[in-house]
Amino acid sequence: MKENELILILDFGGQYNQLIARRVRECNVYSEVVPYNISIEKIKEKNPKGIIFTGGPASVYGEDSPKCAEGIFDLGIPVLGICYGMQLMTYTLGGTVSRANTREYGTTRVNIDNTSSLFQGFETTNDFLMSHTDFVSEVPNGFTNIGSTDHCPNAAMENAEKKLYGIQFHPEVNLSVNGTQVIKNFLFHICGCSGDWQISSFVEESIKTLKEKIGDKKALCALSGGVDSSVAAVLLHKAIGKNLTCIFVDHGLLRKNEGDEVEEVFRNQFDINLIRVNAKDRFLEKLAGVTDPERKRKIIGEEFIRVFEEEAKKIGTVDFLVQGTIYPDVIESGLGKSSVIKSHHNVGGLPDYVDFKEIVEPLRNLFKDEVRKTGLELGIPENLVFRQPFPGPGLAIRVIGDITDDKLDILKEADSIFREEIANAGLHKSINQYFAVLTNLKSVGVMGDERTYDYTIALRAVETTDFMTGVWSKIPYEILEKVSSRIVNEVKHVNRVVYDITSKPPATIEWE
Repeated sequence: MKENELILILDFGGQYNQLIARRVRECNVYSEVVPYNISIEKIKEKNPKGIIFTGGPASVYGEDSPKCAEGIFDLGIPVLGICYGMQLMTYTLGGTVSRANTREYGTTRVNIDNTSSLFQGFETTNDFLMSHTDFVSEVPNGFTNIGSTDHCPNAAMENAEKKLYGIQFHPEVNLSVNGTQVIKNFLFHICGCSGDWQISSFVEESIKTLKEKIGDKKALCALSGGVDSSVAAVLLHKAIGKNLTCIFVDHGLLRKNEGDEVEEVFRNQFDINLIRVNAKDRFLEKLAGVTDPERKRKIIGEEFIRVFEEEAKKIGTVDFLVQGTIYPDVIESGLGKSSVIKSHHNVGGLPDYVDFKEIVEPLRNLFKDEVRKTGLELGIPENLVFRQPFPGPGLAIRVIGDITDDKLDILKEADSIFREEIANAGLHKSINQYFAVLTNLKSVGVMGDERTYDYTIALRAVETTDFMTGVWSKIPYEILEKVSSRIVNEVKHVNRVVYDITSKPPATIEWE
């Protein structure tokens, strides 16, 4: 990453903040999401080419509404305010924000001034996603109107001389037609970015940085076998070689046969120092009777660290703990004013005391697709790079309610059948994530002329580009029928199968 190719995204609590960062990176410009109250000094230190204010649920007139640092508009850095970001820009610079008589939610026809640099290449009307209650009723001095709708007279504004722009709509979402072009125009026509950031440069810079940071010291990697920890492990291995030891904690919460597969790949294919710890009984004892998903995450995160500490003491001094934390983990666990959707065990589940000099998270600023690209760049086999995403807490958050060995066995078998039939149907590449959930619901059934009272398995399949939003996959009925039939016939203590047809939002991809 070149120092002068950074776009800062100030997080005001909007639900689409990660999408903004992704859209910028898709344009080969590096972006970082930072808290809304980042100081002027820190902004100057980071020296961004441009700044984007995200949307957010607050009103600029609210007592606790998030505000940016004073003087941010006087830095000479281009700023694009989106939704709440536009309203804050207006409020700060002396314009007027009012409560709308008619709220706008959904795709809306916007009349735009295509002579503006922000709308270069557009027709005079375009459909964008609106989602707001307040609106700009009077733009600040020095600004001109460059967009309107039937109910929002100032849907876009600019001060071209100071390179300050505001838009009431959300260009980052797919529902906005040509929305990414608005972001491109801001990046290239207004900020003057060159767009030369690539994953290859990230890999090269990361290996160099890790070599300098760790040197000849020892590092211990938390290897789960999932995409994130696998890429982190290989990246560290490229940087420090045998000074890296990978601890694979088999907590008994993995998918069917997964522990053996992980050991085979990393010990034999990559020649990485690997220690496999069979800790199933230990984890299940800690989780006994626990039903709250947040407590499950915290318990698993803490127990992971305890296991690493014990193993580290066996192998001698270890200065660094490596984790496969990625950007959605960080942001979903709470950044700035954003609401916490759920804590991730790599982020929010760490105990207060960690017996390591430092935690290293080389993928912390990457999205899932960027992690996969990094994996391919590092030479990791494609079948591992595109392996099904799997949460750090494993099946613990796919067993609803308390966790027992018997329940895990039921879920492993059902999940294996589902994944097998998806692969047989050739859908494994078009569906981004698919898995089974063991609900805590029991219901009456009839099998072999006898009444049963057994568990319900829920199937979940989602299509997404970023794992921040997603739609449920329209799997053909005949495939769902085959999966259901196999599960109730082959898996004991299951007499009902349901299919989750909820998109994200309002649901998350995982059930817990």
